Amino acid sequence: MTDDLPAQPATSAETAEGGKTAKSERTRALILETAMRLFKERGYEKTTMRAIAAEAGVSVGNAYYYYEGKEFLIQGFYDRMTHEHLVDARRRMDGRTDFSERLALALESWVDCAAPYHEFAAQFFRTAADPNSALSPFSNESHPARETAVQLFREVLDGSDLAPKIDPELDELLPDLLWLHLMVVVLYWVFDRTDDTERTRAFVQRCAPFVAKIVTLSRYRVFRPLVRDAVDMIKEFVLPTIGRTTAAKPAEPADSEGTKRGRRRNGG
Repeated sequence: MTDDLPAQPATSAETAEGGKTAKSERTRALILETAMRLFKERGYEKTTMRAIAAEAGVSVGNAYYYYEGKEFLIQGFYDRMTHEHLVDARRRMDGRTDFSERLALALESWVDCAAPYHEFAAQFFRTAADPNSALSPFSNESHPARETAVQLFREVLDGSDLAPKIDPELDELLPDLLWLHLMVVVLYWVFDRTDDTERTRAFVQRCAPFVAKIVTLSRYRVFRPLVRDAVDMIKEFVLPTIGRTTAAKPAEPADSEGTKRGRRRNGG
């Protein structure tokens, strides 16, 4: 029997690289946190990249390295929101098996996580709604955040008592369809001006049982032909419009003064 080999200490180069990565992530998080605060305080349109950089204590060039322009902070917003939503929704659904209840809890979780950003949500949506924008929720660049959200809806289904009864073809597509349902809720939420977005919350409570009934009916033999037709249409017309890949990130930071000037835009 051989003795376990002792762990090799990290080289100075590896330590330096790890420290550099950690610092980079802290800087990225700081810029995003600062931007979110300024958006809430001043509004999206009145907040410039220069102001964000100044408040965060970084150069304008480095701010543009981490986020290519002010609108690209929306992508950072997506990523953070999706992670917060995933963690919170899992906590709420723990121990619950009713599909309708799990779906409502997941959707309510999103509304609660997004609540602090409701005041400037319409400005975010205006940029994200452009079908040609890389910041659209349907774009290739939004794939990581979208993939995480779809995974959550996979868990909504798989953790429910309905999961073993679902038609296999619908089971494959249902998480994507539930994510599209979330996009409908998001659109409603953006334009909801009731106190604490009460109408959106009521909409979620009404929709979740309705969606659950439709999914439940799909497992009965008499509805199988309709399910097949619906699946075929979704595969042909809906899924091809949703991006699946992630765009590459620029390789080098904007350290030189010339590069900084060349990348200053959006009021930065």
